[in-house]
Amino acid sequence: MFSKLFEWIRSMVSKMFTNQNVKQALGVDVIISQPMASALQLWAAMYKNESPWLNKDVKALGLPASISSEIARMATIEMSVVVSGSPRADFLNTQMERIVSKLRQYIEFGNAKGGLVFKPFARDGIIAVDCIQADMFYPVSFDASGNMTAVIFADVRKQGTHYYTRLESHQFAGNACTIKNMAYKSSTENALGNQMSTVSKYSQYHGKNVEYLSPEIADWAEIEVDNTVSPITAPLYGYYRYPSANNVDTTSPLGVSCFSRAQDANGGVELIKQADEIYSSLVWEFESGKRALYVDELAFEQGTDNKPKLPDRRLYRTLKMSGQIGKTDDMFKEWSPAFREASIKSGLDAVLKKIEFACGLAYGVLSDPQAIALTATEVKSSQQRTYATVTDTQKAVETALDQLLYAMDVYATLYNLAPRGTYTATYEFDDSVITDKGAQFIEHGVMVDKGAMSLVEYRMRTLGEDEATAKAKILMARTERADRVMDRVAQVRQ
Repeated sequence: MFSKLFEWIRSMVSKMFTNQNVKQALGVDVIISQPMASALQLWAAMYKNESPWLNKDVKALGLPASISSEIARMATIEMSVVVSGSPRADFLNTQMERIVSKLRQYIEFGNAKGGLVFKPFARDGIIAVDCIQADMFYPVSFDASGNMTAVIFADVRKQGTHYYTRLESHQFAGNACTIKNMAYKSSTENALGNQMSTVSKYSQYHGKNVEYLSPEIADWAEIEVDNTVSPITAPLYGYYRYPSANNVDTTSPLGVSCFSRAQDANGGVELIKQADEIYSSLVWEFESGKRALYVDELAFEQGTDNKPKLPDRRLYRTLKMSGQIGKTDDMFKEWSPAFREASIKSGLDAVLKKIEFACGLAYGVLSDPQAIALTATEVKSSQQRTYATVTDTQKAVETALDQLLYAMDVYATLYNLAPRGTYTATYEFDDSVITDKGAQFIEHGVMVDKGAMSLVEYRMRTLGEDEATAKAKILMARTERADRVMDRVAQVRQ
């Protein structure tokens, strides 16, 4: 049980919820430990450049957002998802296209905070999807395979002088998912308030009167209070979990941030803190080392405020050198210190390399690629880290989208949005980020020359063609070549 309030929703909402509040409202308990709650709060703050160590002297280098973004970019660049097999599949494909078009930014959020939920819902003949970040939902239970089987989502609105909170609980058990909604109204921001009344009205989908939330919030007026969907085989949402072992709470099935490993033995994100501090020193080095001329104030004309009128306030500084007048050497003092940026940059680059290693990235992603002197073995090992990180992330993305597609299919049936039918999802990921295509092309060409690889396999591997297409293209090329040979022979005979 938590004894204090913790941030799981937006910062505006964090003070409104405790574990006990949720348990009393929905009859369930939240399985989130204090270390995980604290870590999530820290990751969210770091991602927004609001790390607790930042102040007027220590500025953010922006590494958490950069790491999250870069992994999302490499994992989803030129990614495509095609759902095919029936009219139902065509409908699902259209719904999925809207998600895939913005998938990179959603996965970035999931990378930063350790997870993301894709929650579909039917609206106006389509299936829309809420992408809910890890600090905006409460996990309740997981099965033995690590699949989240129960969760609570929260939606908070301010209307007029009141605060409205909707709690939506999903609990999957057996072959059914029970969805329960409750709405609360409060006159203060830091309280859940009183439960709002419901409205009973006829539902064309159920063919009977159903309880709906109060129409006081227009967006909630069509949300059912209780709904059980069955028979189904999985929860009605997709859960993306960043594919890294949880070293914050080893007993928790929750995911951790992609930059959580850049930490010290005490659990703080020490390496990123060090990078911010060294970067701030570099900025200060340039700021404090600007050239300046210190000049006796008597050398300048006095302004109406009886202060010296400086021609350039960035260059000139004034000093009172009373008693030194007449010594021309003392009228002007140049300030042009030697910069230490080389040693500071070297220290920053060393820390960035440690962060790259900790976060599963190749050297040069964050650090200076021109400053890297590695052996061929070290380069290969470095590239393999990125390869493993990206491929694991892609598998996690595919798993989450498969779960989302299943939920979409259930809703399409429930609300008669498309004819029943089967579907097959095909995922394509561009691996040029993690594979040297040029080197691979040459290597495979050598294998063909030595008879270790057929032309069909060569085209399939290097061009991504299926076997039938590769055979057809080879036959076409051979036919065209034979025709060219015949043309040359004919020209010689003439």
